[in-house]
Amino acid sequence: MTTDLVVATRNKKKLAEIKDLLAGLHFNVLSTDDFPHIPEIEEDGETFEENALKKASEVAKITKKLTIADDSGLVIDHLDGKPGIHSARFAGENANDEDKNKKVLTLMKGVTMEKRTARFVCAVAIVNLKGENSIVKGIREGIITTEPKGTEGFGYDPIFLIPEYGKTYAELGVEMKNRISHRAKALDKTKKVLISSFL
Repeated sequence: MTTDLVVATRNKKKLAEIKDLLAGLHFNVLSTDDFPHIPEIEEDGETFEENALKKASEVAKITKKLTIADDSGLVIDHLDGKPGIHSARFAGENANDEDKNKKVLTLMKGVTMEKRTARFVCAVAIVNLKGENSIVKGIREGIITTEPKGTEGFGYDPIFLIPEYGKTYAELGVEMKNRISHRAKALDKTKKVLISSFL
C-alpha cells in the first residue's frame, strides 16, 4: 500500500530533487501545488529548524497527511552567517538566482580564499497526522568562488565550491550533487525516520 507524503514546497526544482532522493520508498509524493487552498506560509522563524517545522506542521494540519518540509540556505562566515535563513530573499523579493549570486559575490569582493568559507545547511521536519514531529539536519562545507561556475542546479549552486571535488555544485551535475549535498544528507536521515516510523 502506498502512503501519501506531502512535501511542503512549491519549488519544482526542489521537489524534483527530493523525489529523486526519496526514490525507492513506497510513498505517493505530493506537493503543496496539489492543494491549491494552502496559503503561503510565512517563514518567520529564527532558525532553519523553526521554519521547516512551521511549514510541515501547518501543511500537515491542512492536508491531514504525513508531511515533510525543509528550510535550507547558505551560511557565509565572512558575512556573519548571512544570507542564512534569508537565502531565498537575500537580493530582494523578486530576485532571480543570478541576482542572488551577484549580490553575494559583490559583498565578497576582495576577500581572500581562506576567508571565503561557507556551508549549506538543510533542516527537514517530518510531521505525522497526530502532530508528532522529528527534525533532522544536513550540512555541507564549502568555499564561495569569485565567479559563477557551472550551469546545473539552482540557487547559489554556481558559487559554492566543494573543495574535495574542486567543483561547484553547479559543475558537479544533479546526480553527483544529489549524492553529496546538504539536502542529500538531511534526506538520508529523513528516509531512516520515515522507514522506521511510517513504512
